[in-house]
Amino acid sequence: MSVGTGATHPAFARDRRSARPERCELCGTPVAARHGHVVDTGRRGLLCACRACFLLFTRCPAGEVRYRAVPERYLWDPRRPIAGLDWHGLGIPARFAFFIPCGTRVTAFQPGPAGVAETALPPGLWTQLAAEHPLLATAEPDVEAIVVRGGERGTDCFLVPVDVGYRLAGAVRRYWTGGDGGPELHERVGELFAEIGQRARPLR
Repeated sequence: MSVGTGATHPAFARDRRSARPERCELCGTPVAARHGHVVDTGRRGLLCACRACFLLFTRCPAGEVRYRAVPERYLWDPRRPIAGLDWHGLGIPARFAFFIPCGTRVTAFQPGPAGVAETALPPGLWTQLAAEHPLLATAEPDVEAIVVRGGERGTDCFLVPVDVGYRLAGAVRRYWTGGDGGPELHERVGELFAEIGQRARPLR
């Protein structure tokens, strides 16, 4: 089981940059505050993209090209909810995390105040979970993530664009205080999951 830190991950470093007008990182065209992203699968980087570059790399098959546009879909599965995720079995002590498939490998990202811990899930574990919860198998490799949050009423589970996972990681690093994260962190995470819930559509 490999564990690393997100401190050097290109996508996690984005929010530490100084404020400046953003540009497409592929062609240099200025982009609006809300814009699409493209994943550089060669270096696991997340790039800001203008609309033209974003569209250029949509519908690119996984494993066949270096750049892939991040889809804009949000899904949840009301028919097969994850009532109680086995966090210990996944090797994740936190109560929220996100998972990114890449080929046959699935990596769990656990945000924390010092960065993001990466854990490669044991072989077969994700396949077993996906057999019971088809939403997990629906995520497109590299460009979509499964984000989860445990609580007293069960576990929230959504399929989201991969950059939403990075937003969660950035919020944790920025707002974490004390031993359990503090009230502001939990408020920010709650706001993010509320936004996800509003945008999510049922899996068909």
